[in-house]
Amino acid sequence: MDLLPIIVVVSFFQLVVIRQPFPDLGQILLGGLFVVLGLMLFIEGLELGLFPIGEAMANALARKGSLLWLLVFSFLLGFSTTIAEPALIAVAGEAARIATGSGLLADDPALAERYSMGLRLTVALSVGFAIVLGVIRILKGWPIYYLIIGGYILVMAMTFFAPKEILGLAFDSGGVTTSTITVPLVTALGVGLSSTIKGRSPLLDGFGLIAFASLLPIIFVIGYGLIWF
Repeated sequence: MDLLPIIVVVSFFQLVVIRQPFPDLGQILLGGLFVVLGLMLFIEGLELGLFPIGEAMANALARKGSLLWLLVFSFLLGFSTTIAEPALIAVAGEAARIATGSGLLADDPALAERYSMGLRLTVALSVGFAIVLGVIRILKGWPIYYLIIGGYILVMAMTFFAPKEILGLAFDSGGVTTSTITVPLVTALGVGLSSTIKGRSPLLDGFGLIAFASLLPIIFVIGYGLIWF
């Protein structure tokens, strides 16, 4: 049912607008079957494994009463899930290829690899700090809109000084970080932490960490661009 709208739209444009049969129909059907199976296993895996372990670790660290370990865990969780994010790996590699092809970087595979890895590390560090900021917000009970509005005002100010070559990539980095691996674990952390702390609501305080994980990469990648270009 979730994939049905995509199937209808693609089929309509292919058969009615373009008026051509599907190329390699058998391969497309096989690929569609793999997508259905993959999504099913992915959703079940989140429900069975990632959400429970994220909530359980947040509860355990909050009950332990160690702020330092909670913040260290939050940073490492954000960093490790982002550095392994498939979407970020793909975008960083494509950015390095385009930068090399357009002459922004020397035509050196090693240099392109360093640029790509540097971009991934920058985004991963930014998400790590973003999760720490989100956890502190939950602990302190700060209103989320103050931090979000302030962050985007900073982003708007930085765009006047950012190299034009990095600007679009910086805004895209905020989106690719919040994908298949990062979102479930970070959401579970926020919900589990707010469920444990007295006076916090999982609905009001448990969500919002993903917003920080989308915002800080923009700031960090613009800074990365200022260094490189």
